[in-house]
Amino acid sequence: MAASARTQAPATYDCILLAGFGGPEGQDDVIPYLRNVTAGRGVPDERLEEVSHHYRHFGGVSPINQQNRELKAALEAEIGSRGLGLPVYWGNRFWEPYFDDALTELHADGHRRVLVLVTTAFSSYSGCRAYREDLAAALERTGLEGEIVLDKVRQYFDHPGFVEPNVTAVREGLRALVASGNDAAPHVMFATHSIPSAAANVSGPREALPSGEPVPTDPGEEWYAGGGWYVAQQRAVSALVMDRIADEFPEVPWSLVFQSRSGDPSVPWLEPDINLAIEALPEDTTGLVVSPIGFVSDHMEVAWDLDNEALETCEERGLTMVRVPTVGVDPAFVSGLIDLVEERHVAAAGDAPRERAALTELGPWQDVCPTDCCLGRAAKPTIAAAD
Repeated sequence: MAASARTQAPATYDCILLAGFGGPEGQDDVIPYLRNVTAGRGVPDERLEEVSHHYRHFGGVSPINQQNRELKAALEAEIGSRGLGLPVYWGNRFWEPYFDDALTELHADGHRRVLVLVTTAFSSYSGCRAYREDLAAALERTGLEGEIVLDKVRQYFDHPGFVEPNVTAVREGLRALVASGNDAAPHVMFATHSIPSAAANVSGPREALPSGEPVPTDPGEEWYAGGGWYVAQQRAVSALVMDRIADEFPEVPWSLVFQSRSGDPSVPWLEPDINLAIEALPEDTTGLVVSPIGFVSDHMEVAWDLDNEALETCEERGLTMVRVPTVGVDPAFVSGLIDLVEERHVAAAGDAPRERAALTELGPWQDVCPTDCCLGRAAKPTIAAAD
């Protein structure tokens, strides 16, 4: 069941804004960065220091900023090869360069209509709406409201540019198990970031369930107890990946698992946690392929939670684990992102936009979001919203 059609008419854009999360780049950055991430929650520095160990383990440097520098360069090269003439700027929610810096720079360079590429593929508050809220707040802080138009490319969870590199990665992961001799009874786990169950339940538009059934009208009733569109999108893509490799690896069992939960342990988050899921695998399982399907780069959650914690859990079970890469700067992913740009950008009036590609029944996703889409604790102004 495709999401409601909220397709924005193509326009002529001046530039691209690559919107990232941000991360510390040295030991002195770790606590200030964590203060930014937890702002407004009253978390003391002592508690932040307790949760900083994975950053400290890597010298206080998150890989995410360098990965976004590499993605920016790859996007610029792809844009150049297509002759689009769109400069790429880069801004983050929680670390330098901040959204304010990027908007101030691109405005000073004379750009007024901007198309935003967000480094998340799936629909949720933290993966979409929070970026749209923070960009709206940055426009207000910089005094650029009314000076700049910020539109956003759609969530690209089932775009070929995102799906195909993940298909290749899982196929190669299973081949690695074959080469190691641990392929007699393999399992594939698709790992994604856990989020509070309440946030998952309101992810995406709510006029229909992923099943196509009407949303319950009782305000007190959770509209979709299975995790909303966030979970539906991830299950759909994971199933698609497994279907694509079935020619070589038929009937391999798979599961969607969650990682990186934080906060109050009494608050329900999406489960199962990957480590508990590994412990619960059948005794005859001989090898595990872990695909970080919920992420676009090998940043801290991947490097720590999978390459350290999940690997340790597998070793305790005597289980061979192959962690496959994220899409990163895979040429197909980079090309796919610019395909998404070309869905929206036309160089001149009358030019035909690129076809809106999607590989599951859930897509192609919406260009603009309804006001209650992925709603957080309180409604805040956003960019790329539809009444």
